[in-house]
Amino acid sequence: MRTVSNKSAKETRFFLVMAVIMSIVIVAGFTVQLVMGRSSFDAPWPYHVHGVIFMAWIGLYLAQHVTIFSDNLTLHARLGRLAYGFVPIMVVAGTMIMIVVAQRTGGPFFFHVSEFLWSNIALVWCFGALTWWALRARRYSGWHRRLMLCAMAILSGPGIGRLLPAPLMIPHAWTIITLTTFIWPVIGMIADYRRDGRIHPAYYWGLGIYVAVFVISVAIAHTGPGMEATQWLIAGTPGAERPIEPFLPPDFNM
Repeated sequence: MRTVSNKSAKETRFFLVMAVIMSIVIVAGFTVQLVMGRSSFDAPWPYHVHGVIFMAWIGLYLAQHVTIFSDNLTLHARLGRLAYGFVPIMVVAGTMIMIVVAQRTGGPFFFHVSEFLWSNIALVWCFGALTWWALRARRYSGWHRRLMLCAMAILSGPGIGRLLPAPLMIPHAWTIITLTTFIWPVIGMIADYRRDGRIHPAYYWGLGIYVAVFVISVAIAHTGPGMEATQWLIAGTPGAERPIEPFLPPDFNM
């Protein structure tokens, strides 16, 4: 077994704790909605495929942090190779489910349909790009861990959104929920500064790219071509029957 410095051990422990907390938040968001009867397993097959793939990724993400914390480098490397196959599958599945939801319901009523469609798709591709970069930088643990954390922050959005009172945030629910996910890289930055006296550049790149993709995707969603593309995609489907702007259903109650 390798010998590691106290500083390195603390950093490894920090990323394990962050992985556990982020995973709990994501799972809790979906579980709460299920328990409250606001969601169910009675959904078309694309929802189930998407759910299995993304929950499996959370398990893999946790396993990677556990294996590196326990110094099981062999298993960590094997699981890392598995991650290479997961990323493109997740991007495709994530893109697919956004289109399916937009056409089936127009997305949650508290989101703007075009924002929901454009920004979600852009962010799942952003997740894929950051994760791929992290995997390619696996020999440089400082970059690898932090880029993975920034990528995972993107996936925490659906979980966080299900824990927050999104209907009360109309018309800015999408922006507020996304801004909330930035807390994970910010916590990492604070931890870096307290431990090392500086912030690793991976956070600036990871969070910077995340913010840029979010801002650009929302801007595109509200342009003429962006709106036209959204309306073309949902034309003739149930999703086109709801207002494109966020709204409160007449019979809604918290």
